[in-house]
Amino acid sequence: MPMSDPTPQDPNADPAGAPFAGAPYDAPPPGGPAPAGYQGAPPPGAWQGPRPRGPIGEARSVGMTILLTIVTCGIWSILWSYWNHEELKRYRGDGIGGVVALIVAIIFSPIIMFTIPMEIELMYREEGMEPPVTTIWGLWFLLPLIGNIIWYLKCQEALNDFWVAHGAQPA
Repeated sequence: MPMSDPTPQDPNADPAGAPFAGAPYDAPPPGGPAPAGYQGAPPPGAWQGPRPRGPIGEARSVGMTILLTIVTCGIWSILWSYWNHEELKRYRGDGIGGVVALIVAIIFSPIIMFTIPMEIELMYREEGMEPPVTTIWGLWFLLPLIGNIIWYLKCQEALNDFWVAHGAQPA
């Protein structure tokens, strides 16, 4: 005659008896016991689901930006960096933002060549998409003039594609 198990089964256990393996970082209910498997706050960098998104950015004309950058002897590119970093920060809820980008662009502009593609890459990855540019694209600054143009064209194209796909008006 088979003997029954005298210990009660854990309601959070699966039929095989393993503890519940779902959401280990879900907070316990207020005033209640922690669910089985609760591990406290997630470690830094742990994926916690999609973040709330802010307003989408503006698709910009590639030709007009190049023309204005040439006419203003590069001042327009500093403003372009400010606007794009600010839009990326507002949309993602994270990033260096426009003011920091403006300061960095004025003091040591090659850093911007890495920060914009990095934030574009993160934005695409957070949406589950393959990014058309990555942080390594910043190395284009090593190739004078033509490298800057290639870098800008690819970054602006990635931004325009993303913003238009999310509802912005095409440039």
